[in-house]
Amino acid sequence: MKVICAWCQREGRSGFLREREPLDDPSETHGICLRHQQQVAATLPSQSFPEVQLLIIVTPDEPGLYEYLTKTVGALKGVRVIVDRRQAERRRDTDTPARDRRRGDRRLPDREVRLLGCTIVRFGSLPPPPAAAHTE
Repeated sequence: MKVICAWCQREGRSGFLREREPLDDPSETHGICLRHQQQVAATLPSQSFPEVQLLIIVTPDEPGLYEYLTKTVGALKGVRVIVDRRQAERRRDTDTPARDRRRGDRRLPDREVRLLGCTIVRFGSLPPPPAAAHTE
């Protein structure tokens, strides 16, 4: 049986992902490729901040930047500015975990941008900009 990404197939690509049992069955079944998985995941809301579409995480050593962003964009609907409170990266810890729960790379590069003392993470789809008013 052939596993085909239905989204790729709709775009006119072959969409072939892999074969699965029963191998003697020539029919198709559908799955989703990594690229389309990432696109779908990028449209999902944040579990921690469900109402937030744009999360700005400022490093703790930039209090002025935090204050500036809080005053300028923090009041906008769907935007949240927070200070990164993490003390260390867990993945760089020397202790090995009892069981590795990670299954592939779950990071979504299109959603996250690092920029001048902060990280900007996009959740869901941002609304389109308002249309310009026409005056005649």
